[in-house]
Amino acid sequence: MNSHLIRNVSVLGATPTDLLIRDGVVAEVGPGLSAPDATVVDAAGLVALPGLVDLHTHLREPGREDAETVETGSRAAALGGYTAVCAMANTSPVADTAGVVEQVWRLGREAGLVDVQPIGAVTVGLAGERLAELGAMADSAARVRIFSDDGHCVADPKLMRRALEYVKAFDGIIAQHAEEPRLTEGAQMHEGEVSTRLGLTGWPAVAEEAIIARDVLLAEHVGSRLHVCHVSTAGSVEVLRQAKARGVRVTAEVTPHHLLLTDALVSGRSELASPALANNWSPAGAYDPVFKVNPPLRTAADIAALRAALVDGVIDIIATDHAPHAVEDKECEWAYARPGMLGLETALSIALDVLGPEWDVIAERMSRTPARIAGLTEHGHDPAPGAPANLTLVDPAARRVIDPAESASRSRNTPYARMTLPGRIVATFLRGEATVLDGKALK
Repeated sequence: MNSHLIRNVSVLGATPTDLLIRDGVVAEVGPGLSAPDATVVDAAGLVALPGLVDLHTHLREPGREDAETVETGSRAAALGGYTAVCAMANTSPVADTAGVVEQVWRLGREAGLVDVQPIGAVTVGLAGERLAELGAMADSAARVRIFSDDGHCVADPKLMRRALEYVKAFDGIIAQHAEEPRLTEGAQMHEGEVSTRLGLTGWPAVAEEAIIARDVLLAEHVGSRLHVCHVSTAGSVEVLRQAKARGVRVTAEVTPHHLLLTDALVSGRSELASPALANNWSPAGAYDPVFKVNPPLRTAADIAALRAALVDGVIDIIATDHAPHAVEDKECEWAYARPGMLGLETALSIALDVLGPEWDVIAERMSRTPARIAGLTEHGHDPAPGAPANLTLVDPAARRVIDPAESASRSRNTPYARMTLPGRIVATFLRGEATVLDGKALK
């Protein structure tokens, strides 16, 4: 195993020092370290963070390898500073059996770029009718601990209660896609002033909030763990705030795009939650399907509430909801486009815009807490002697213009095309092995 001596790096923004990585762990930390056999990495001006962990990634394999594979998605993740990702179950076939989750897990190990932790489906075929093989997936080689029908809501309250009860036996988690389906039939975007003006069927905020309110009550009743995927409304934040105050075992995530992009972009208006990023940028035009996502982009008021909730911890983590799509599924009429956006390679930049150079908070929201939620014990450790050498080096002074053609993903549906974003991942290490150096993937 190679050794690396990282010189003059700022660990979580502290005074620059040296890091020696040997045998998969951080061997030493201190100024003026020497290791003649080690590969030297000049990290002057760079910040070392624990490797990022994404609790919500779509890798599409098996079934939609035209959009993404475990290997290409893993490469995008490593370039984004991630050392572990949790792969959602809506593949084809659905990851609702031990066999499919083990397939995804083994593909991740073969790629060797990040640790790929499969998420199992809650219900068979994501159909919402009967529970999938939760116990078998938990006992498989993949050791599944998170279960989600993401893309579909577990709408039946009796089934949701049974799922929460089942996973409690092994301290598992149900991750809910909060969307009351009867309130979102035919929905195309956020229900509000913009949808009315454009004549598009709206997706009301209450469709999300009602399911979260129901599910925190169920989780409280059962005493089980609930995780809420892609929170997108101010009302949802208040439901979560009250639930946490009561001690409900609930965690929540927000995506980078719900922290920045507003529903006005669907009409072609250049409206971002960050004036700094809006400078010299505008969308390509109205009805651009790149901005179609589920849950939909919301209002500036919703984004302000989400940003504040992320800072104060009501929302626990940033998760990308990286959703690659083939060209024909995005470059089409709005009504026929599939919802979803890329996110792995740009998430840290959006976090920097929201949180600023608050490196300890970024580490908490993008590494330590998601690792704890997922039970990924090798991840989420700050660079310190004896810690697993899963880390990323960031250049906070860098600025980069996003070009979809340069993405490592097999898809190109990034909403940030032509936008200048802050920060650049210079290096990523997985168990001491460099997966990215000088901003380039090594596999």
